[in-house]
Formats: sequence, structure tokens, C-alpha cells
Amino acid sequence: MLFRDRQDAAVKLAEKLAKYRGKPDVTVVALPRGGVVLGRIVADALEAPLDLVVPRKIGAPENEEYAIGAITETGEAVWNSAERARVSDAYAAAAMKKERTEAERRLRLYRKNRPARNLRARTVIIVDDGIATGFTMRAAIKSIKKERPKKIVVAAPVSPSDAPEELRAEADEVIVLATPALFGSIGAFYEHFSQVDDDVVVRLMN
Repeated sequence: MLFRDRQDAAVKLAEKLAKYRGKPDVTVVALPRGGVVLGRIVADALEAPLDLVVPRKIGAPENEEYAIGAITETGEAVWNSAERARVSDAYAAAAMKKERTEAERRLRLYRKNRPARNLRARTVIIVDDGIATGFTMRAAIKSIKKERPKKIVVAAPVSPSDAPEELRAEADEVIVLATPALFGSIGAFYEHFSQVDDDVVVRLMN
């Protein structure tokens, strides 16, 4: 195990992001649900506001946990082209519709009573509790780029060894604490990696 829990990972990640502490143009943007646990701690450590971006993974027909792509909040898809070719158009359309509905639900619930997100000309640090295939993070980047930020920084505790280089093609900076050669699942690198519920996200955002 690399990290005791999400809180432990967040403290270590915040240390690596220390150069952004106190800068007035920084916003931390977390991916729900697990990423919000880290995002709250990182945002507080950097004295920065916390917001959300809600991409959604598209799972394979035989295993929903295995991502064959992801969608942005507005429903644009980022695909593994080889995996997309293996599924029918009907499956892809149904999966995209289902995940967009869930993204909209989460945005309404988690950002309730907040003003519209505005990241224009800001340094945006996108935080998640880990990166597996990278498609969800790429969809997050795609959403945020539409708001014309000044800089996009991707920050996560762990990812496969090839993920940071791939993400650098789309983000200005990528900070990953550990990139093990053998990568099964994100949870394998945490001693405690429990499910994060909606009410926890709402509390952390408030």
C-alpha cells in the first residue's frame, strides 16, 4: 500500500502543489465522489476555492468497472477507439445517455445554491483519488478547457506509468505521486478505500 487513506494521499499531494499556495487565481476542481475528499484537503491547504467537474466513465458491457471511454458533463465522448469498435452504436448511445443523466443529477445535488462555475483565466488544479485508464480525466480536461482557463494542472496520488505522459498532451502540468509499473486498480494502492456517498460530497462542498 502507498497511502493509508484518501486523507493521507491528499496531504502528500498538497505538499507537491505547495507552489500554488495563496495564489489568487487558483481553483481546485475535484472529480466526485472520491476525488472530493482529496480536493477539500488540497483546496484548504492551498487557500483556494473548491469546485467540481463531473465527467462519467463509460464501462464495457461485460464489466462496467472497465472504462472504454468517458463523457464530459455536456455529453461529449472520449473513447478508447479499439474498445469503441467492439460495442454496438445502440450500447454506446444508451450508456452515454445513462451517464449524462447521472452527471446532471450530481451537478444539481453537489453544486446546489452555488453560482455557475467560472474558470476563465484561472489556474485550475484537477484532483482525483487516482487515474486508471485516464479517460475520465481526459473528459474532465475537455469540459474545463471550454471555460478558457489560464492553466490546467492534473493532480492525483497514483496512476499507471504511461498515464502522466499521455495527459501532458492535454494538460499544462501533470503531478502524480506514484506511477507503479504494475497497476490493477486505484483502490489497491490504499489501505482504506471505502465508498464515498453523496452526503459526504455535499458536506465537503459546504
